[in-house]
Amino acid sequence: MVAPILISVAALVRDGLVLLVHRHPSRRWYPDCWDLVGGHVESGELPHEAVSRECLEELGVQIHDAQPFQMTISDPTLEVHAFVVTRWDGEPVNAEPDEHDDLRWFRPDELADLKLAHPASLSSIQSAVRVATD
Repeated sequence: MVAPILISVAALVRDGLVLLVHRHPSRRWYPDCWDLVGGHVESGELPHEAVSRECLEELGVQIHDAQPFQMTISDPTLEVHAFVVTRWDGEPVNAEPDEHDDLRWFRPDELADLKLAHPASLSSIQSAVRVATD
């Protein structure tokens, strides 16, 4: 049995909206779809450290107080650690154009119309946004 790949992702939430990145069509894994920002947990790194690093690398923002939430996915090769983030320094930008070709803010009810990297995560993300907004 192969150990799952550890992934950390962040749902940045502001004014009831969640930030998603569009994965570049040339990406090997999950091309041409919307996803939360994030990536691999590197050796010796904890999931919350990885999500902070990924947000800095991919969005150019320093996040604060990342709160874990349960995110359902259907890929058994991945172990995803998801965090909701409502505070950060800086304005998110696409700092990794080779990985993402777009980033946008969405209302939770708009997510169902998107091609998501992990469609099973839809209700998890929507719930995290609602909880963060309350």
